[in-house]
Parts: sequence; structure tokens; C-alpha cells
Amino acid sequence: MGEKIGIIAGGGAFPLLFAAEARKAGREVFVVALEGITPKEIEASAAGAAWFRLGNIGGPIDFLKKNGVKRTLIAGSVPHVNIFGGILPDLRGAKLLLKLRDKKANAIFAAIADELAADGIEVASSATLLEHLLVKPGLLAGKPPSRNTLRTAAYGWKAAKALAGLDIGLTVVLRDQVVVAAEGIEGTDECIKRAGALTREKGGELTVVKVARPSQDMRFDLPVAGARTLKVMKEAGAATLVLEAGKTLILGMDEFCAAAKETGIAVLGADDNTFKDEPV
Repeated sequence: MGEKIGIIAGGGAFPLLFAAEARKAGREVFVVALEGITPKEIEASAAGAAWFRLGNIGGPIDFLKKNGVKRTLIAGSVPHVNIFGGILPDLRGAKLLLKLRDKKANAIFAAIADELAADGIEVASSATLLEHLLVKPGLLAGKPPSRNTLRTAAYGWKAAKALAGLDIGLTVVLRDQVVVAAEGIEGTDECIKRAGALTREKGGELTVVKVARPSQDMRFDLPVAGARTLKVMKEAGAATLVLEAGKTLILGMDEFCAAAKETGIAVLGADDNTFKDEPV
């Protein structure tokens, strides 16, 4: 038998992808699934799965310990708006919520990681077994960006890093070095749709920049991108996507590359050195 590894699974493709990769690599995957959020399909790749209400902390930890799990991931999306209602915590979850310094995503995930560590369970990097899907520096798809697009992306990089540093969002959408929309609690795709709606009558191409937090904790809330975002960009009138290299996961690489080709969207992997010579 291989290593027993857990996953606290949110919504979307991320937890499905990890569970499938872990099973293929010979790991036994034990899934903490969230009612109404985690895709049911994840059970197909699991050695064991248990379903819990959002806010239940004691139950998931007991489930992982019972199955001999010493290492787990936190992966997938959980609508952050639930912090304003919809959480039904158990006693341990209620105590955790009371101890939070704030209710930003990083603070919540860090507190959960501390609870797991107290019971001998390590929270591993969200890129575990998925390192091959991390964005690499350079042009990933499409035509090289124009000089104007590079200047716009350089300004977008600074704006997105400032936004991410305040734990507000990770994405900005720009046109001609003007931020049209900044991501808030609604998520990347809705931010792009909003930018498209605001500029639809004006013409011109939009540039989307998505970054990691300046001090990104690789254990949780890692930036991700997939084919769906490229399709949303196409509908919104966006032509270029900039993703932070080494800290952003592509979910479904083949599907993503096919969508980039179909939509004609240029995808650029960038880091802090990419735009150092661009005037902002």
C-alpha cells in the first residue's frame, strides 16, 4: 500500500484532479467532502470519503486520524460569502471562528492548518503531485504580446500584487493601462465578466492579470486557471492572460491548451522580473 494522504476538498476541478493523480501515483486518498460544495465524482478516486457540513472541524479531523492520515491537502473553491452566513460549526469549529483575527481567506486556512497540526496532521503544499501543472515562465500560448499589451500587463502586475497583498483578490482586468475591474469576493471569472460588460460598447482588447499573494502560502488558496476562464475571457473581449509562474496551477493542461488555441488568447507566464524593464 502507498502513502495515505487526505484532501479537504472544496468545489471545482482542483480536488478531482488531485485525487485522480494521487490514486494514479499509488496513494490511498481519504476525502473530507463538504456537503453541497465538493463534487460527488471525487468518491471514484477515494479509498474513503466522508461528508461534512461547512464549519465542522472535529469530525473531519477524527475521520483523517481514524484512517491513519498524517498528511493532507486543502484544495478547491469554497464560496467565501459563506462567512456571512451558511456555516453551521461544531464545537471545535465555533471555537476556531472565535479565535480568528479576521475572516479573510488566509486567516481561516491558517487556523484550520493549526487545528490539524495540533492533532498530528500536516497540511502539505496544494501543488503536491501536481508540480508538472505549475505555470512556467514565458509565452505558453498564442502570439507574443504587443508593446502596449506588455505595458498594460506590467501595470496590471503591480495592481494585482497590491490587491493580493491586502487579501482582497488575485486578479485585475485592464485596458490600456487602466484597471477596468478588480477581483473581490466574487472570484476571477465574475470579475472578467464584469469588465466585459463595462467595456462591451467601447471596443478594444482587455488584458487579465492573475497573481499569487506576495507571501503566498503554498499550502492553500493557490491561484488556479482552467479552460473555463479562457472561454469567459473570449466572451468578455479579453485577448491576453498573464499568470504568475511557479505559483499558479493549470487545471487540465490539455483542455487548457486546446481552449487557448480555440479562443486565440495569448497566455504568458510571468514573475517579478518579467516586467522590470517596462515603464509603468
